[in-house]
Amino acid sequence: MSEYETIEIDASPGGVAVILLNRPEKRNAFNRLMIDELADAFETLEDQDHLRMVILRGAGDVFCAGADLDWMRNAAEFTQSENEEDAYALAEMLRRLHNLPQMTVASVHGAAMGGGAGLVAACDIAVARKDTSFRFSEVRLGLTPATISPFVIEAIGPRWAKALFVTGEGFDAPYAEKMGLVQYVVETADEMSEMLEYLSGLAFQNAPGAVADAKKLVDDVVGKEIDHDLCHMTAHRIAARRASEEGQEGVNAFLEKRKPSWADDN
Repeated sequence: MSEYETIEIDASPGGVAVILLNRPEKRNAFNRLMIDELADAFETLEDQDHLRMVILRGAGDVFCAGADLDWMRNAAEFTQSENEEDAYALAEMLRRLHNLPQMTVASVHGAAMGGGAGLVAACDIAVARKDTSFRFSEVRLGLTPATISPFVIEAIGPRWAKALFVTGEGFDAPYAEKMGLVQYVVETADEMSEMLEYLSGLAFQNAPGAVADAKKLVDDVVGKEIDHDLCHMTAHRIAARRASEEGQEGVNAFLEKRKPSWADDN
């Protein structure tokens, strides 16, 4: 994989990739280089068929503090078109994370502010230390959380998103769990490691193609009217899975009381 300046990737032969936000001196705040490097990393990981799980974490004391101050200062001098192009890069990076076919997990500690919370929302699953701080603070700066909004609204719904977007209120991990931004809250670093190990164990019991299809299924069903067209679409999806190589192997393994070919032996 490529060499990066602001992130590190450790992809094990066993099938787990860890992406480390590695600007601890800047509290892992976004700048354009980090955004571009994350986008490139996600594009690379998308095609790694042996990977079953992608973990996103931050170096140092904070997961991600949002936007880098120097980057924001420079953006203030941009033209409208330059600002739009710059903002689109962040939106596209988050889309690539959101659309990865593997199980994606945010391992969150310290703080996840603004765009950092957007990263959390774009992952399938988030595990946070109990004392982690979250905030969508854009309105305090006269801005809006526009580029991260699709992922946050999908994660927590419009009612919670509107409340947090308009107040700029800070909240902790248990509150984030209450609204669905975080699925698991842990007390210590050791508990975080145990939870990631648990989720990894789950990932390696599941058919990778079915995981990717299940993620896309949610995206394609959410917000749709439950009508004949939707029922036909979901029937087509399960029929295709039943006829697939994975579907045949999974059902046969179940009937034969053995593990399917993709399942971890542990």
